[in-house]
Amino acid sequence: MLAKGEEQPNRPFIPGTHYFDLRSTRSGRDYRLFVYVPTTEAPSAGYPIIYSLDGNASFHSIAEAMRLQSRHPLGIEPAVIVGIGYDSDEPIVSDRRFYDYTELADPAVMRKRPDGSPWPETGGADEFLTFIEEELKPEIERRYTIDRSRQALFGHSLGGWFALHVLFTRPGAFHSYIAGSPSVWWNDKSLLARMPELGERMQRGEIDAELMIAVGSEEKQLMVENAEQVYTLLKSYDGHGMRLAFELFEGEGHVSVVHPLISRFLRFMLQRKQS
Repeated sequence: MLAKGEEQPNRPFIPGTHYFDLRSTRSGRDYRLFVYVPTTEAPSAGYPIIYSLDGNASFHSIAEAMRLQSRHPLGIEPAVIVGIGYDSDEPIVSDRRFYDYTELADPAVMRKRPDGSPWPETGGADEFLTFIEEELKPEIERRYTIDRSRQALFGHSLGGWFALHVLFTRPGAFHSYIAGSPSVWWNDKSLLARMPELGERMQRGEIDAELMIAVGSEEKQLMVENAEQVYTLLKSYDGHGMRLAFELFEGEGHVSVVHPLISRFLRFMLQRKQS
């Protein structure tokens, strides 16, 4: 019992969570990594792991969903969660994410922003992916017991664009890809130009991955149509090594769709097999 007026001990609000900061030795950019580690013993092969973009906004919701849904014997398998974020109290750090999650955009094809302000610096997607692959993952695997064959990447909006970009360009980087409300419109839909090459690799049986695309029914019609277009194009290569899923969340908008999507994608990639 604490005496009256005595301060509560400084503990993580969500058990099993902590964070650390990491500076990229290549780019000099700083990142805050929010980490959840299950309390259960790691499997012999290691824990599955989810790398979540926009970690300041998404991490705690995923961690709580994981804690609750992995307790039941027929629920989901426990997994490590790494929220990739920034040293900020804001849930969305716009200038940083515009750089990290995008390819360089052609100004001639970019529409004006709703508030008329100029676009932030863009074009750091490949640099950011290199940071994840060559600096972040080795550090995480040094600290925790990880199953490298069961790595997932979750991104929403521009983060969803980045998840698709990684799948289309370096599909072996992760096994599970979750693209929520992906910004397919970015840079005049340049992302779609890479799909035929991915499709050919799927047909040759070179892709061992799974992808969930999701969008809210109350989002702008363009967002819904673009998400459906990506799914439909990839579905034409179905049966060639990639598991695909599409979810349209009725009554959800661009922001509110994130929470129901979290529960859905956790089951998509971590549902326990019934014996």
